[in-house]
Amino acid sequence: MSENLKNIASAKAKSLKTSLRKANLVLRTIRGKKAENALNILAFSNKRISNEIMKILKSAIANAENNNQLDIDKLFVKEATVGKSMVLKRFRPRARGRSGKILKPFSKIKILVEELEKPVTNVDKKKDLKDNKSVKSDEKKNVTNPKPNEPAKDIEKKNDDINIKSSKPTENKKNDTNVKEDNNGTKN
Repeated sequence: MSENLKNIASAKAKSLKTSLRKANLVLRTIRGKKAENALNILAFSNKRISNEIMKILKSAIANAENNNQLDIDKLFVKEATVGKSMVLKRFRPRARGRSGKILKPFSKIKILVEELEKPVTNVDKKKDLKDNKSVKSDEKKNVTNPKPNEPAKDIEKKNDDINIKSSKPTENKKNDTNVKEDNNGTKN
């Protein structure tokens, strides 16, 4: 066995009477949490399925302690997934001789717990992302800002191009050689 698999214990349950979405709402609250905190969250949850999920989590913790000799205090919920199981199909009579189909879904749940020295939390991940962004922004600043002692040759060239483009061509003046006007304003 590899080192990673020695630190992981799992527990599964099949055919739990709940839909995938409802089970996932509860599982989302315990993912990445310490095992003790996850048990507390499930104990005080208002959802019906949280009792069943709590049994699965307790089973995973017991498997970790008995089968893999892991320390309970260092256990964290690594993965909590829900999958599709069987579906009961029922029918209800409707108007004009028709029937309405009713689907009663069942779910299967798998929970993995892992022993870690220090858990990686969402706060730590956000700090790492912010640190990476600040480093990248500093790199960009160094690349785009010119050095203060060097003259900005590119800026002068851009200004020359702008002056050339913005100048208007001179208008053609009328030639007086072809048409002469008298003092009275008549043309010859």
